[in-house]
Amino acid sequence: MARGDGEVLPSGLVAAWAKEATAQREEISQTRVSAGENARALARRIAELQAHVLRLDAAGQRLTQIAGLDKGEFNFNAPPPVGGPEELVPGQEPVLGDVLTSLDSFEKQLTDRERQMRVLEDLLLASRLQQKVRPSGWPIADGWISSTFGTRTDPFTGRYANHYGIDFAARNGSDVLSVATGIVTDAGERSGYGILVEINHGNGYVTRYGHNQKALVRVGDKVNKGQRIALMGSTGRSTGPHVHFEVLFNGALVNPEQYIQASH
Repeated sequence: MARGDGEVLPSGLVAAWAKEATAQREEISQTRVSAGENARALARRIAELQAHVLRLDAAGQRLTQIAGLDKGEFNFNAPPPVGGPEELVPGQEPVLGDVLTSLDSFEKQLTDRERQMRVLEDLLLASRLQQKVRPSGWPIADGWISSTFGTRTDPFTGRYANHYGIDFAARNGSDVLSVATGIVTDAGERSGYGILVEINHGNGYVTRYGHNQKALVRVGDKVNKGQRIALMGSTGRSTGPHVHFEVLFNGALVNPEQYIQASH
């Protein structure tokens, strides 16, 4: 083989370089494919996590409303406030494998938190519903208690008798209010009560409102806590405008005092 300015490279070396170049190109191509697949996998995982976060945000907003919390106290539309000085750890740069592992762990935590949030939401809803159907507060907006539960002198006979409700006196024709959410089971004349409204609240609770001038609801109506159900009157066995208020629990008349003193 001639030497000099027109030197020709050894054919074996050229072939080796060509083979190496081909191998490098294949490796680059495979790396690109692998990187693309990893990028797509990472993008899919991030999209799944974003969906989890959106559901958690929605659940968090719902819980805030149910619990009656200050909207500014738990703002799910902004990241939580954090801060403080930090010092980078040398030699601890994240790699793709570590990131994917962390994402797997984070996704599991989000799934667990979402399940817990749903359970908590159900419990809060049940608690709120329980508060709505349990009698609480007065059956009138303004007025005073004219007779309590228990033994008293009967205003008609002058003899001792049991009084199984609490009487609330106010202006004739003033509003009588339901003390809990429920279904009207009676709305009409009943001996001794005059015009009576009776409401079944579920969970064993029933309330009665007697001596009304006029019932504003009918049997089968759904009423909400605080809704006007009658106008105060003096029908039936009554000496003047008032509402005779009774509470029954599991069919037995109980002292309404603990319910009228309960917070709204």
